[in-house]
Amino acid sequence: MFAQYGIAGQVFRGTLEEMQRVNGMARVRSARAHDREDDSRPIHNLQVMAPGAPNEKAVKAYRAMLPREIERGPLYHAGQIMQRKVICIEVNDDVEKAWRTLRSHNIKQAPVVDDASLLVGIIGEHDLLIALHLDAGKGLELLARRVGDVMRTPVITAEAVTDIRRIATAMLTNNLDGVPVTADLGRLVGYVSRTDILRAVVADPPLSLWR
Repeated sequence: MFAQYGIAGQVFRGTLEEMQRVNGMARVRSARAHDREDDSRPIHNLQVMAPGAPNEKAVKAYRAMLPREIERGPLYHAGQIMQRKVICIEVNDDVEKAWRTLRSHNIKQAPVVDDASLLVGIIGEHDLLIALHLDAGKGLELLARRVGDVMRTPVITAEAVTDIRRIATAMLTNNLDGVPVTADLGRLVGYVSRTDILRAVVADPPLSLWR
């Protein structure tokens, strides 16, 4: 199960297919709005699901596709491979501090949390470099800006019991380097990176490859 969290809290919760459909609709709506310049409705208006709301149809469909016998190794979930000690950046940190945090820990991106330690976005080197390019000649002013001004939000997350193959699909589809793992209300409990998934693929016992 996946969710998306932003400044306003949870804005989506559902299956991978539902998330792809909603995000696809959002991209189409964004493109049309850009052409017309008269529609600025936010993505989270497309679909809002109550936290913890079960999707019985999706659960039944997922169970129906499961094989009766599993013979090719265990099925890995995010909770089994995720990093539990996650480097976070606070939404009110300045951009310079965020850049130093990424560099000092040799990471490409990090989750962004608010004063209550709830996930509100994600920030990476790429985001900072884009901001630098757009604000060329204003380097000092940019470094004084807050992370909340340049972070990506809402951010895609997964629950600890999510199949890592579906997480990998979400990462490829949305061009993500990693996916935060959250519990209730956007509480960050871990992080799954591309490296974590690759490590699981080559580990013994192997990742089950049936679909």
